[in-house]
Amino acid sequence: MDTDERRREILEIARRDGSVEVTALAAKLGVAKETVRRDLHALEGHGLVRRTHGGAYPVESAGFETTLAVRTTRLVPQKSRIAAAAADLLGDAETVFVDEGFTPQLVAEALPRDRPLTVVTASLAVATALADAEKIAVLLLGGRVRGSTMATVDHWTTRMLSEFVIDLAYVGANGISREYGLTTPDPAVSEVKAQAMRSARRRVFAGIHTKFGAVSFCRFAGVGDFETIVTDAGLPSAEAQRYSLLGPQVIRV
Repeated sequence: MDTDERRREILEIARRDGSVEVTALAAKLGVAKETVRRDLHALEGHGLVRRTHGGAYPVESAGFETTLAVRTTRLVPQKSRIAAAAADLLGDAETVFVDEGFTPQLVAEALPRDRPLTVVTASLAVATALADAEKIAVLLLGGRVRGSTMATVDHWTTRMLSEFVIDLAYVGANGISREYGLTTPDPAVSEVKAQAMRSARRRVFAGIHTKFGAVSFCRFAGVGDFETIVTDAGLPSAEAQRYSLLGPQVIRV
């Protein structure tokens, strides 16, 4: 196979498996590790993957998005720490928006159960996680359900959300960068997130360090639109400082 075919194969494997390792790819493709590293460098230059130590993972785009099921298997301890720290930012909020995605779902599960709280969400997983909490009222936004994320979208969702004034929104993203802000692959999802940003008095981004520097298709917010960013210690402290200069407090856990 030629160079382009090999790189397409690498990208296909990364998207199927959620990540790739240099050693395994070299063995599978019958090429040197240095060749694989050059391929990954080229794919990263085109915004298709992000390099990690010893491998890479795919960047979500207009044509590719990981499913909720895949997200529940990757970096779970880090995501759990992020969720707990984000839930601690609740303060005196009485109404909360919780976004779709696995990390926001963990935030929902970490919310206190011993005080009255109204949670608005487009996520069926979030609604299910909180449905049996006696003191939490759950408002599930109606709309078309996306099977990949088990969340509602389209004008029904945004119209209902636009009628609320929400104390605090926990928002996720597929990518966050200092240049392009927060992005997501699907325009319909972007509209819901953008409306949540407009409806909320306070906004918190909760996301794993691998989101940082990644850029997807649809921009829905700027970094400075958030009060706080919560991530894990995988984001270097110097990079966290660069994000904080744009406005939000950055918490690394």
